[in-house]
Amino acid sequence: MSDKRTWKAIGLMSGTSMDGVDAALIESDGEGSVRRCGFYSLPYSDAFRSRLKAVLGMPGDHTVLARELTERHAEAVEGLLRGGAWPLDDIDVIGFHGQTVLHEPEIRRTLQIGAPELLAKVTGRPVVFDLRIADVAAGGEGAPLVPVYHRALTRMLGATVAVLNLGGVANVTWIDGSDGAGPEEMLAFDTGPANALIDDFVRERRGARCDEGGALAAAGRVDGDRLAGLLDDPYFVRQPPKSLDRDHFAAKAAQAVEGMTDADGAALLTAFSAAAVALAAQWFPHPVERWIVCGGGRHNETLMKELTERLGAPVIPADDLGWDGDAVEAEAFAYLAIRSLQGKPLTFPGTTGAPEPLTGGTLHRPG
Repeated sequence: MSDKRTWKAIGLMSGTSMDGVDAALIESDGEGSVRRCGFYSLPYSDAFRSRLKAVLGMPGDHTVLARELTERHAEAVEGLLRGGAWPLDDIDVIGFHGQTVLHEPEIRRTLQIGAPELLAKVTGRPVVFDLRIADVAAGGEGAPLVPVYHRALTRMLGATVAVLNLGGVANVTWIDGSDGAGPEEMLAFDTGPANALIDDFVRERRGARCDEGGALAAAGRVDGDRLAGLLDDPYFVRQPPKSLDRDHFAAKAAQAVEGMTDADGAALLTAFSAAAVALAAQWFPHPVERWIVCGGGRHNETLMKELTERLGAPVIPADDLGWDGDAVEAEAFAYLAIRSLQGKPLTFPGTTGAPEPLTGGTLHRPG
């Protein structure tokens, strides 16, 4: 496929929020040409989500769970293509992230569970998996992986921007809009929590999946002293690139909300996510002209309001640019799979701390 001009690819993402599988379809040359062609989301049941959460932080054999996870990803592929213009046979590659259950780049270890050989067999299409492994093995953070796709989407804006993804964990990509700026002029890192702490708190207190629209947090009051305590964490003074495990702040957050009302606890955790993003801006080489927000957290009106108040530039949802803010991360893994087939770099010194631009991924063919 090395002589192809464009590739049709599916990206599959199950993120740190663990709310389901996102599947996206794109056509791209692996550089600046990207055509977004479809998106589908398949939610997990509460029972399956609980099983995923139960193995967080646990190395070892997760074969049965990985197979069940992969079967759900295959369902998402079917749902994405159902009634669409492209048959499965037209798809050149599937980028399969799997589910991160362990991320310890400081000891060069990261684990995404999944059964890529099963997905290739069921779909009959080549599958690229283990997109973080090569970067972590070389001493990189292995995250975030989406910056090179953010650059592809923003290169025509002609502006220096920050693309903020609000998933379970938040990550940001600073992109230099100067003429001639290339991928080396990117900086990317995890800023701190986004939805994970809020979701876990609301699920425990009220049995809900999330703070819908940020309504609960909007009714609460932020305790400044407790917020300062949460922000007093060595992570925030570490120079990027840097990345986080989903539950890095979990114990500290649980202690901070102890004895608080539901509304005040949600308000505190929402403010924490926004304040962590604001701290991230100190590392940018120069200020951005706007923040572009994608991921599920952009639906949280209270979180978006907090960001607007704390950041010194306009904050807009990705949808205002014609993107699908829910689909960006899944699209990114389709784009990364294409670049993996091409042997092009996925990660860079400024995005993961890799020693040099690195390609990655393992290819699994059907049959």
